[in-house]
Amino acid sequence: MSRAPSSPTPPDLPGELDRLQKVPVELRRLELEGRLLDGLDLSEREATGLRLVESRLERTELTGARLQRASLCDVAVAGGSWANVAADSITLKRAEFRGVRLTGATLGDASLEDVVFADCRVDLASFRFAKLLRVGFESCRLEEADFYAASLTSVVFSNCDLTGVGLAGVTFVESELRGCKLAEVGNPERLRGVRMPWPDVVLAADVLALAIGIEIVE
Repeated sequence: MSRAPSSPTPPDLPGELDRLQKVPVELRRLELEGRLLDGLDLSEREATGLRLVESRLERTELTGARLQRASLCDVAVAGGSWANVAADSITLKRAEFRGVRLTGATLGDASLEDVVFADCRVDLASFRFAKLLRVGFESCRLEEADFYAASLTSVVFSNCDLTGVGLAGVTFVESELRGCKLAEVGNPERLRGVRMPWPDVVLAADVLALAIGIEIVE
């Protein structure tokens, strides 16, 4: 029997944050600490190497932004869009995303530690070769997300739509799926070792049967 997943540690945010009044012209390798970014439009901006610490983003638009090798630590993100963000090799530590749209976001080779995604759209996103440690996906849409060769340790998917998710080469350790849709999951055999409630196992019997090579007949 595998051990139960460990829960993510929440962001450690100060009681008061300084509102960022004006967006800097240059975002590459910019360092911001203790800031509130509220209602800002950073779509398509180049922010490679950005460092954001103990800060909150509310209703901030980052659609199509480039965040490769960025680092976000003790950060809370509420609302807004990260759709089609290019964030390969990003580091997320003690971060929360709530009600954020991440459709098509690319987080290849990323490091996610103590991260929560709640009520988010993460469909068509890529986590190829990413390392996820103590990460929770709660009531998220993850249709056709790609976890190719990703490492998932203490990761929980709760009430998520995982239809068509790609799991080729994935490794799961101490991870759970609860109340999730698993139709058309790619490489379902990679689910080996995950924890699931018995009613969920019954509902996903066709997917799990395919994983171990059982042919279902009438």
